[in-house]
Amino acid sequence: MSVVSSVPAAASAAALAHFSASLSFETDCADVHAALTDDDPRSVDFVLLDVRSPEHFARGHVPGAVNLVRGKIVASKLAAYPPETLFVTYCAGPHCNGATRAAIRLAELGRPVKIMIGGITGWLDEGFELAQVGEALT
Repeated sequence: MSVVSSVPAAASAAALAHFSASLSFETDCADVHAALTDDDPRSVDFVLLDVRSPEHFARGHVPGAVNLVRGKIVASKLAAYPPETLFVTYCAGPHCNGATRAAIRLAELGRPVKIMIGGITGWLDEGFELAQVGEALT
């Protein structure tokens, strides 16, 4: 028996519930890219938050992202966005928990939120380009 199969897989019903629920909490780089590059402006129905430092943001970020470091996510910074606005957070990549910490903060503020899994690392792995300038909420 392999290490993989030594722990039995969950029952199909439990697996379905688990994996379906995961999509309520996360999206991926390809889906974000598809929405951002769609010709239909209704496809961008979320705010993409780069929660890395302004220095990292300036060096390269996902086009269309807004820079707001996790420590500055407060109600007053979000006041311009309607309460139902979906925020999608990302950071450096799977080795970074900044997107998760930012998502927790947004949820504490009562805001809908998902994480873009993969972050910048995933974005680049998909072959997508980075932008060098962008909007920052300071």
